[in-house]
Amino acid sequence: MSEAVQTETHGFQTEVKQLLNLMAHSLYSNKEVFLRELVSNAADAADKLRFKALSHGELYENDGDLRVRLILDQEQKTLTISDNGIGMNREEIIDHLGTIAKSGTKAFFGQLSGDQAKDSQLIGQFGVGFYSAFIVADKVTVVSRAAGQPADQGVQWESDGDGSFTVAEVNKPGRGTDVILHLRDAELEFLDEWRLRSIIGKYSDHISVAVEMWKAGEPEQTDEDGTVTAAATTGEWEQVNKATALWTRSKNDVSDEEYQEFYKHISHDWQDALSWSHNKVEGNQEYTSLLYVPAKAPFDMYNREQSHGLKLYVQRVFIMDDAEQFMPTYLRFVKGVLDTNDLPLNVSREILQDNKITAQLRKACSKRVLSMLEKMAKDDAEQYQGFWSEFGNVLKEGPAEDYGNREQIAGLLRFASTHNDSDAQTVSLADYISRMPEGQDKIYYITADSFAAANHSPHLEIFRKKGIEVLLMWERVDEWLMSHLNEFDGKQFESVTKGELDLGDLDDEETKKAQEEAKEALAPLLERVKAALGEEIKEVRLTHRLTNTPSCVVAGEHDMSTQMLKLMRSAGQAVPEQKYILELNPEHTLVKKLETLEAGEQFNEWSQLLLEQAQLAEQGGLKDPAAFVARVNRLLLG
Repeated sequence: MSEAVQTETHGFQTEVKQLLNLMAHSLYSNKEVFLRELVSNAADAADKLRFKALSHGELYENDGDLRVRLILDQEQKTLTISDNGIGMNREEIIDHLGTIAKSGTKAFFGQLSGDQAKDSQLIGQFGVGFYSAFIVADKVTVVSRAAGQPADQGVQWESDGDGSFTVAEVNKPGRGTDVILHLRDAELEFLDEWRLRSIIGKYSDHISVAVEMWKAGEPEQTDEDGTVTAAATTGEWEQVNKATALWTRSKNDVSDEEYQEFYKHISHDWQDALSWSHNKVEGNQEYTSLLYVPAKAPFDMYNREQSHGLKLYVQRVFIMDDAEQFMPTYLRFVKGVLDTNDLPLNVSREILQDNKITAQLRKACSKRVLSMLEKMAKDDAEQYQGFWSEFGNVLKEGPAEDYGNREQIAGLLRFASTHNDSDAQTVSLADYISRMPEGQDKIYYITADSFAAANHSPHLEIFRKKGIEVLLMWERVDEWLMSHLNEFDGKQFESVTKGELDLGDLDDEETKKAQEEAKEALAPLLERVKAALGEEIKEVRLTHRLTNTPSCVVAGEHDMSTQMLKLMRSAGQAVPEQKYILELNPEHTLVKKLETLEAGEQFNEWSQLLLEQAQLAEQGGLKDPAAFVARVNRLLLG
């Protein structure tokens, strides 16, 4: 490599300055993580070259033996991680190493807990893996040349982590990237050959690219008589990892520890995976999948636009990261690898978008994950609850997105309910159905702004009195879920806040007769209340869903629920005003008092008060709260 020319100095972005300082002075509990990240980056560069060379074979430059090498220099106190992969040009090296990390350095800082052991393991997860070099080095030099470029277009990037870096043109005969770490005196353990071999064996054994270290030659060996007992050997590069794609091995030959290390490699997660499924299919389709369910949700879990998906290989050749075509959005937390023989090696994202084979593989992978979750729920309820607390709200997106698996997804859902009066979401739909009394043919549920609002809703009064369980929902996604989930196991879902309540066989004949008599007797009252409230409401009718509350409002059978209206408004969508139905409890003292009043101002005031009370309980607010307060005061004083 010739001397650098035309050196330029650039400043890091503010976040990267903070990051470099953190790496150099704080994250020392697990220093060896830097090697895992740099070797992983080098292996990715080799994979990317292999893919590009499918259509541009000249990129190999007559050197198709891809590898990563660790080079030790005891005198200079440097450790070099060298690859002959895709390499970088000047613009790429500034973009990738000089600006904010692609996955979000800001989010990385937001996740720091102060626990060094945990914090150091966050490095790869947030796309800041390269910067981990500064954990052990006081200066880092990167020399790179993009494959296919002439030797004199090499680039040297260098920084001592003080907030700036230099970029210079250099001559680099071979393609690829050399990351040269100038180790601190306190970190010279990473120049020990056996220490490095053990780290590679721990973190990088499964990487499909060979990781090599120099093995020195041995001098000739002779006995006391001068007879040669062992010929001299010359030094050579020795492969120190298995370099066998883990997913291609038999399940019986892979240990749990190897599965977990491979998961950490592909996900950059610091925790073990919760569960995994390794599956090889032969027949009409030939593919191997290795799918993982993480233990913890990533920081960007609720960003549906964030890249997700599986690592795609075709005939063991890496094609792309985050191939979202093989994993639906509601399963975006799943990590893993898909290796298929049924796609062309030059497959592109455009081809994947509208491909019959892709659709079949997506269906198969989805089924595999759902079956894995079903097994977890059946075999270890506590473990499944841990999964649900992390990913339950994402799984709730499933019935709207994956119609074919709607019933299976519904079986995996968990809810709170009036059965235990707790906000713990532990009740499955199968549990609910098993407790249904004779004569109940519907699954009742309520959606609200919070657990307390759902649990204390007046709409539940008759259900509590009769001992009928109601599912309690208050997450933002719940209303969207229920608009796409119509039934489960042949039982229809019914909102307790919409339409006219009909408990069917759960009401005896005597109760039904009493309800009809009350309806007939109070018909004049209902007409008077409707006249007093005018266009504010759609209808006034008697209710039998209330036992302690005088009134409630309900949406019409085919109208949007209160929660759906709120959801749409919060999303900035224009929603027309909706009129509700006012229901009065004929057994309540206030309704009986209302019946005794003559038409006039006082009757109108009481009618308005009953409406506003019901609106407040159902909607959590009023258009004109000051008018409500004034009305209450007038009636209290009157």
